[in-house]
Amino acid sequence: MEFIRSRIETQVMSLGGLSLGQLDLDNPKGDPGLFGPDAICWQVHGDFSSMLMQALHPLALAGVWDHSNFREDMIGRLRRTAQFISGTTFGSRQDAEWLIDKVRTIHLQIVGTAPDGRPYAASDPQLLTWVHVAEVSSFLAAHLRYRNPHLSPADQDRYYGEVALIAERLGASDVPRSRRAVADYLARTRPQLLCDERSREVLRLLLAAPAPSRLAKPFGSLMMQAGIDLLPDWASDMLGVNQGLLQRQLIRASVNRSAPMLRWAVRNGSIHRARRRMGL
Repeated sequence: MEFIRSRIETQVMSLGGLSLGQLDLDNPKGDPGLFGPDAICWQVHGDFSSMLMQALHPLALAGVWDHSNFREDMIGRLRRTAQFISGTTFGSRQDAEWLIDKVRTIHLQIVGTAPDGRPYAASDPQLLTWVHVAEVSSFLAAHLRYRNPHLSPADQDRYYGEVALIAERLGASDVPRSRRAVADYLARTRPQLLCDERSREVLRLLLAAPAPSRLAKPFGSLMMQAGIDLLPDWASDMLGVNQGLLQRQLIRASVNRSAPMLRWAVRNGSIHRARRRMGL
């Protein structure tokens, strides 16, 4: 049983940001980082999540398309994204600030022209807000469906208020801090969104993304389908990835069967190490 548990943990950890070996979530002892263990984001970011909505913003997609090697290194891109989320949420203050400064520096180098002729810059405050909202609204949706459907509306608002700090430190502007503000923001932004050939190609690449091993591949495919299921109806309509009722039910049942096993297996994830750092 211990062999199976360790094998599953190794596979899961190989997809996370800790596999890059650049963060020390165990030290310094007692350092709460930017949030601390009482934060709602510790609960939300400690479990399954998805970020597919980002692929709908044409300028955000242009930056990724033109300045990223995601097509050749999907797992590496996943690990770097996971590293930023785990490090800014669970890491020491020093590591969190290092990651924020690192990403800000990278963003300053990403400029170009979208296919429709509009100039873009990854450091654009409004673009940063879109990427943030698409990301954290997906995180919260996943948490509510698969981890804690009873998280109170007040705590959901608190979550948005907490993580707004990261977006603002990266340079985002007018970051929504509540469920209502996020819903209003998405309604205002939808007319700017576009699903074109690039969007469909990103989705195709995500669905065909390689797994670190044959053991991890079925779970990776399930998580991708679960991520599609989490999209708002308008977003899945734009991407053309509508799932039937039976398919959605099967996906949710499969995740609900798999998730407890993963939670049982993983003992050295970001949240576990951060809690030990805090003496919890």
